[in-house]
Amino acid sequence: MKFISPKVDYAFKKIFGSEQSKEVLISFLNAIIYNGEKIIQSLTIANPYNPGQAITLKDTYLDIKAVLANGSVVIIEMQIARVTAFSKRIVYNLSKAYSNQLGIGENYLILNPVIAVTITDFILFNNTPDVINQFVFQEKNKNFEYPDPELQLIFVELPKFNKTLSELTSLSDKWIYFLKEAASLDNIPDSLGDVSEIELALNIANQAKMTVEELEVVERRGIMLQDEKGRITYAAEQGEAKGRFQEAIALVMRLLNKRFGELPVAISTQVESLPLEYLENLTEDILDLNLLEDLERWLNEHSPS
Repeated sequence: MKFISPKVDYAFKKIFGSEQSKEVLISFLNAIIYNGEKIIQSLTIANPYNPGQAITLKDTYLDIKAVLANGSVVIIEMQIARVTAFSKRIVYNLSKAYSNQLGIGENYLILNPVIAVTITDFILFNNTPDVINQFVFQEKNKNFEYPDPELQLIFVELPKFNKTLSELTSLSDKWIYFLKEAASLDNIPDSLGDVSEIELALNIANQAKMTVEELEVVERRGIMLQDEKGRITYAAEQGEAKGRFQEAIALVMRLLNKRFGELPVAISTQVESLPLEYLENLTEDILDLNLLEDLERWLNEHSPS
């Protein structure tokens, strides 16, 4: 057996966001949010995985949105590389999911809690060794919680998890081990297989059960996220501002030239005038741009006025 890596966001969507994945997602969320207690009994996946849409690779599509039986909304995201304003984007998505429940003139009473579960393949909080960190509104000095638990942020930092198979005890241990190590397995270990939902997740992740097209998308998305975007992020964080921009532009131009051939001067000029944040956004969208006209349209929509 050989398994796709759940750390690639497209693979994560297939494993946890498919129609047959409801029990998988319920077990995972109970493990991460409720410390293994079976609080969540049922849910609906609001934006299920659809192989026919796989080639678009939109970030909003690759996130998973679930609605629990009590009406609570859960947004689940896998992020392998830290990008500019990442922490702000998480809060924005959380608050947007909360506010979008309410139409004009509707009563605040219909609002349901929203939970954002974010799995990162990088360390976000250096001041704690804990793998799972949960944030809620609290009174600043006495630390009691806000009356309505409307918004929660939960982070799972994979690099902090170092347990071996023999050391796995809790349900959260087993799920985090699955996320981090599934791609290195060549069978289903007994310590993971004894959880039926993890066994199902591994069967969904089994490359032998995937189409050639799906495997190609996983590979392309993995390379894109881990290599090119990682290099640009690294370049952006190193050295002086001028050097950062030059390296980022060079990498983006290399990607564009590889995809579209030599670019017209006007388009090259537009790309080179983009701010660093826009350059990073362009690297995320390159795989969705099939024609030079698509690139021109993207630049016209995103270029600073």
